[in-house]
Order: sequence, then C-alpha cells, then structure tokens
Amino acid sequence: QVQLVESGGGLVQAGGSLRLSCAASGRTFSSYPMGWFRQAPGKEREFVAAIAWSGGRTYYADSVKGRFTISRDNAKNMVYLQMNSLKPEDTAVYYCARSKVSGSSRAYDYDYWGQGAQVTVSS
Repeated sequence: QVQLVESGGGLVQAGGSLRLSCAASGRTFSSYPMGWFRQAPGKEREFVAAIAWSGGRTYYADSVKGRFTISRDNAKNMVYLQMNSLKPEDTAVYYCARSKVSGSSRAYDYDYWGQGAQVTVSS
C-alpha cells in the first residue's frame, strides 16, 4: 500500500513563496515518476508539475513555468514543490500523486494520491 502525505501549505501574500512537501511510504518510491496537481474551488483538477523517477527530467504547466520547481529526494522518499512569485490564481488544494507514465499531465495516469494541502494566496 502506498501512502502520500502533503505538508507545507498555508496562507501567503501575493509575490511570496511556499514549499510543499510530499512524504511517500513504500520501498518502490524511487522507481516511479511523481507529480503535483491542484484544484481550485469550482474548477477541475489541473496538472502543475511532474518529475521523472531519477529526478533528471521535470515538466511544468505553462501557468507555473519559471515560478515553481519540482524536486525529489529518493533517499528520503520525498517530493517537493517550491513555489515562488505566488499569485492569487495559484490558490487551490495541491495534491501529490504517483505516476505510471513519466512526464504525464493526465490525472488518469496517476494511481495514488495524497489528501491535499491548501494554498491560499492573498492579493
């Protein structure tokens, strides 16, 4: 059984930064690509970023490119999302997920999901 637990969400002013962490259980964590998605109230869940199993390749939605950075530490079973220059439109619940396809932006390619972390950006 795989469990993913996000932390690090909170309230921040526009232009500020937050770092989300995702702790993963399971001995095969390092074998899988990982990703972050987000869902704002009344909107569909959308892709934010993904990272290959080795951490060697990363992928971003156009809306966050240049502001967000995804990374992972396989020795610690952790995935991170560093979010800089935050905007009010980044307000959402952010989800960490395990992927079956490297670099995928499609939610159905992800088989395990965390419970989500709320990020609120005030203007």
